[in-house]
Formats: sequence, structure tokens, C-alpha cells
Amino acid sequence: MAFLQNDSLQVFKIRDFRYFILVRLLLTLAIQMQFSTIYLQIYYEYSKEEFILGLIGLAEAIPFIFTSFFSGHFVDIIQKKKIILICTFLLMLGAVFLYLNADPFFMLLRGMGLYSLFGVVFIFGIIRAFIGASTNPFLSQLIPRASYTNSATWNSSAWHTGAILGPVLSGIIYGFNNKLNAQWCHLTEVILFLLSLIFIIKISNPGAPQKRDETETVFTSMKVGLRFVFKNKMVLSAISLDLFAVLFGGAVVLIPAFTDKVLHLGPEAYGLLRTSPAIGAVLSAFVMAVYPPAKKAGVALLWSVIAFGVFTILFGLSTNYWLAFAMLFLTGAFDNVSVVVRHSILQLMTPDNMRGRVSAINNIFVGSSNEIGGFESGLAAKIMGLVPSIIFGGGMTILVVLGIHKINPKLKDLDITSYS
Repeated sequence: MAFLQNDSLQVFKIRDFRYFILVRLLLTLAIQMQFSTIYLQIYYEYSKEEFILGLIGLAEAIPFIFTSFFSGHFVDIIQKKKIILICTFLLMLGAVFLYLNADPFFMLLRGMGLYSLFGVVFIFGIIRAFIGASTNPFLSQLIPRASYTNSATWNSSAWHTGAILGPVLSGIIYGFNNKLNAQWCHLTEVILFLLSLIFIIKISNPGAPQKRDETETVFTSMKVGLRFVFKNKMVLSAISLDLFAVLFGGAVVLIPAFTDKVLHLGPEAYGLLRTSPAIGAVLSAFVMAVYPPAKKAGVALLWSVIAFGVFTILFGLSTNYWLAFAMLFLTGAFDNVSVVVRHSILQLMTPDNMRGRVSAINNIFVGSSNEIGGFESGLAAKIMGLVPSIIFGGGMTILVVLGIHKINPKLKDLDITSYS
């Protein structure tokens, strides 16, 4: 009853916000399903080598980082709805290509094998740089400033719900039919991207750019954005925490190998295990919807990242499927606290005319760390072994939190309600 009366639900009265959340859910579901299927294809059809799984992350991170240096500039001068619309259409074309590539009768594409999967991932890195830089700034234009923290919670909930269902659907469909597994996964993605396009069109707010100096070059524009981030200690600390936590705690990319080599289970078991962090994140989001981590945001941020590191270590030590599931569940629950706090900080402390650039810089720091973290995990697994690499990553995450707290001790006193 208290949940229904909570102010966090008031934001759903805004029509454009409702459509935005639907788009966020469907896009995430399609993208997570696509990547989960690609990981399964690579591991079960081409190479049972952890390092190859890590290379997939690197193949996306390199074009993503390079493109992010100028994507924020264009997001600040072009309608954000238009950018998201174009990016979603291109993602749908990529899913069509993957569908044809998985078709045993389409021999021309089928013969490209592993290279076609890496190619799609590379192109997706470029697209994600634009869609990632435009999503949060677009959200900020759809709602009043007072709803920023609540919107960040629901935005995160939509993302994690998609992240829950994507790998589960991928694992179920992929494991159900050995002959048409990947093909049906990619066909489902095409449908999901098409639905996303329909709901984007229904959003009436175009996400118009704010007034800026028209003579400003791309280089100068990004320099201004970088200067803002590095001068604002709270923004820099929040971004850095997420960067290193994800960089060293990227055990998720190793789940196919962990499921096979430690738990001795097949691709059907992978789907639920892969999605357990997102399940924890969604339940965490519902708690934060009622009790938002605003007044003691700094304390919540620090302790949530420490807990993320601890449960990553315990996951690496797990030899039972449900224990591993529980540990990954808790990593997702605590990771989402840091995500909501960081998004709130960025929304509240960033000027309107710089949102695209700051969002792009945030993506360079945090967004790319998922993929680079996957590469780090794959490389560490090759050098140290699968389980030791996961334990090492969790331990490094904890050390990073202690280091950032020492550099910026005021972070623990952060109260984001004072910026609303």
C-alpha cells in the first residue's frame, strides 16, 4: 500500500516518460538477448576458450570509445529522438543480418562464421556510442527536475528487467533446438527492435538541443565536457567508482565458461545464471523506489560497490548452481544502488547544454568498462585460471573503493537532495 502511495509513481503520469520506459525495456531486452546469443554461438559453435569471449568485449569497446569522443557533441546539437530512432533502426538491420547469418540455407553469410559475429559487435560499438550518449539527456527533457532521482530508479529498473529477460530467452531458445537455435533468437530480436521503433515514434518531445555557440568545433566541445567532469570531484568520483568496479568485476562475461567448466551444466542453465544479477537489480530498484538513496547517497555508493566486490569473490568460490545464482543476484542488487546514485548525480549536476557531452564521457568511463572488463576477465582467466581471475577481480574492486574514499573523503557525505 505504501508503494502505491509513494511519490515515485507520479512520474508515470507523464505520457512521454511511459513510452520512454517501454523503449528502454524493449531495446535492452533485444540488445541483451543479441549479445547473450552471440556469446553462446561463439562458445558452443566456435571456441570453448575464455579469451575469445573476452575479445568480443574488446571488439565493441574500441569503436565505442573512439566514437564516444565526438558522439556527445552531436547529441547536444541534434534532436535526441532522431538519434535514438536512427540507432534503433540500424540495430534492427544488424539483427536481420545475424538472422540470415544463422540460417543454414544462406550459405554466403553462413560461411563468414566467427568473423561476421565480431563484425556486428564492432558496428554495434559505434551505434551504442550515439544511443548511449543520447538516452539520459533525452530522459532529462521528458520530466521535471524534481523527478530526476525517481526517473533514474525506473530507468534502471527498465534496463535491468530487459537484462533479466534477454539472457533467459536466449538461453531457452538456444538450448531448445540445436538446428535453429541462434536463428530464432535473432528473429525475436528483430521483432523487439521493430516494437522499439514504434514506441519511439509515439514520443512527442523531440529532445531539442539547447542553445550553444555555433562556432564551437567538435574538439573544443569535447574539451569543455572533459574539463567539466574533471573539475567536479563528485561527478568524477562517482564515474571512477563505477569504471573500476565494472572493469575488475566483469565476471559476467565468464558465465558461459563457469557454467560449463565449474558447474558442469549446459546452455539452458546459462540463461538463468546470466540473468541473476539483473533480477537482483530489479528488486533493489523497487526498494529504492520507496526508499531512494538520496540523503545518504555517498555512503550508499561506497558500501554498495564494496558489497559488489565481496559477492563477486563469493561467486568465484561457488561450486553449487543455486549458490552461484544467489551470489550473482547480490552483485546485481548492490551494483544497481551505485548505478542509481551515479545517474542522479549526473542528471542533477550537469548543465542542460552539456548533457550529451557529459553523458558521452560517462559512457567512455563506465559504458566501455563493461566490454574492457570482459576482456580483462578473459585475459586474467587465461593467465590465472577461471576461478582465481574472478576472485582477483572482486578483490581489486574493494581496493578501488578504499582508494577513491581516501582521495575524496567528502564523497561519503554526499546528499543529492540538496541539488534538487
